[in-house]
Amino acid sequence: MQDLTLVMAQFDPLVGDIPGNAARAIEAVREARIEHGADIVVFPELFLSGYPPEDLLLRPSLEARLREARATMAEKIARDVLVIIGYPGVREGQRYNLAGVLYNGQWEAEYAKQVLPNHQVFDEQRYFAPGTQTLVYEHKGAKLGLLICEDLWHEAPIDAARAAGAEVIVTLNASPYHQDKPAERLRLLETRALQAQCPVVYVNAIGGQDELVFDGGSCCVDGEGTLSVLAPYWQPGLMPVALRQQSASAWAVEPGEIEPDVEPEESLYCALVTGLRDYVNKNRFDGVVLGLSGGIDSALSLAIAVDALGPQRVQAVMMPYHYTADISREDAAQQAGMLGVHYEVLPIEPMVDAFMGTLAGVFAGTERDTTEENLQARCRGVLLMAISNKKGLMVLSSGNKSEIAVGYTTLYGDMVGGYNAIKDVYKTWIYRLARWRNTQSPAVPERVIERPPSAELAPDQQDSDSLPGYDVLDAILQRYIEGDMSAEAIIAAGFERDDVYQVVKLVDRCEYKRRQAPVGVRVTPKGFGRDRRYPLVNGWQPGE
Repeated sequence: MQDLTLVMAQFDPLVGDIPGNAARAIEAVREARIEHGADIVVFPELFLSGYPPEDLLLRPSLEARLREARATMAEKIARDVLVIIGYPGVREGQRYNLAGVLYNGQWEAEYAKQVLPNHQVFDEQRYFAPGTQTLVYEHKGAKLGLLICEDLWHEAPIDAARAAGAEVIVTLNASPYHQDKPAERLRLLETRALQAQCPVVYVNAIGGQDELVFDGGSCCVDGEGTLSVLAPYWQPGLMPVALRQQSASAWAVEPGEIEPDVEPEESLYCALVTGLRDYVNKNRFDGVVLGLSGGIDSALSLAIAVDALGPQRVQAVMMPYHYTADISREDAAQQAGMLGVHYEVLPIEPMVDAFMGTLAGVFAGTERDTTEENLQARCRGVLLMAISNKKGLMVLSSGNKSEIAVGYTTLYGDMVGGYNAIKDVYKTWIYRLARWRNTQSPAVPERVIERPPSAELAPDQQDSDSLPGYDVLDAILQRYIEGDMSAEAIIAAGFERDDVYQVVKLVDRCEYKRRQAPVGVRVTPKGFGRDRRYPLVNGWQPGE
């Protein structure tokens, strides 16, 4: 009987940087060998290309670049360590999502993903053909059955691997985060381990890619469904799994490190920080600039930006007008000082007056309405974009999901930006996150959290003047957006008819705005973007 050390390599590849990702893999194997005495090192799904590579998969030189990277790995990775790593590949005229097996300088086997997800954010049937063969690879007496991500969510692939003699199931994953997803994964792994009656190793990606964010949490569950090893969420690194042979055909898992549970607010906050940090850094922006209004959304966005990038890379700009309350000015200045960011005050009154003067003839005979309110927001957008161009800072917008859903935003105004860290966060969660963040260290002035929300574009304006209370609004939105419930079904669930129809009609009417909004971190099961695709022009009427 013998022991094997399998190391889960939980790292963050850069999509498209095939040579760089190969170099990261080579270094990770070296570290795994030195630090943990690794016999086996496993990387996430499509690690060499990064995930998701999308239409980069269609580039004619992709296959040549992958061959070169794999040749470099075969040459440079130490002998006597088995490496299992994900990459795309064209085989006999078909493109597959592959897991390759490298040992002693030779690529010895490949497994092609069998179940290709084509829902929510996944579009794999656009690019890949499904694999049809099971792969069980024997290494130092252990028969390893390979699966890739979605394979594990279905019974047939793991049954086929066990029938082919697999004694340990090894799964390569790029499983995006959303709220409650970590617990959902662990429940699935328990079910599959009990189904297979053998250990299941689950290696997940980490880091942000466009609107997706990957939380890590690589783990191993033993044959009785008990969690034995759990790597940290939101932290790259190497996590060893000790496998001990019990008999000629059975392996056990030695209990190892298990990362403690975290509060849901902490998990969500880490997702937002990770998504913003990786978007800014991978795109090589110097930093971010945002409008700091004294309200809760921009306040939370500022805290996220500082935690993601450091205060020296964040600039906040207060742009007051007649309707900006004194406490908004005071709270914005207090928070900027509290977090140590560069802070400017740029009044927009001269700009608004100049625009209104130019438009006076065109607007003659009309009443004041939201046009004048939107003009204020658009003046602010112009200033932020000017700072962005001059200083190389990305504009961080700060509309929450509740507002974006119902169009409580201004095109080319507060929607200006390159990225939005809180785009998929409902307003009720904005408050929860701000309160949680303050338990770590002071970051958001308490008065900002406690005062009623207002766009401050008109005298004595409050959000509740135009919308149901956020507790009600968010509950309706969750049922309509994530739950795909009809208006009548939501009413039957106990909501006021007028509120439901007001909200549903606003959501449907504002699709054109959302198409023009900055990308942002996806943290719910259905975000605006890849998940939810509605026609801009349609005659659909809400109801049943």
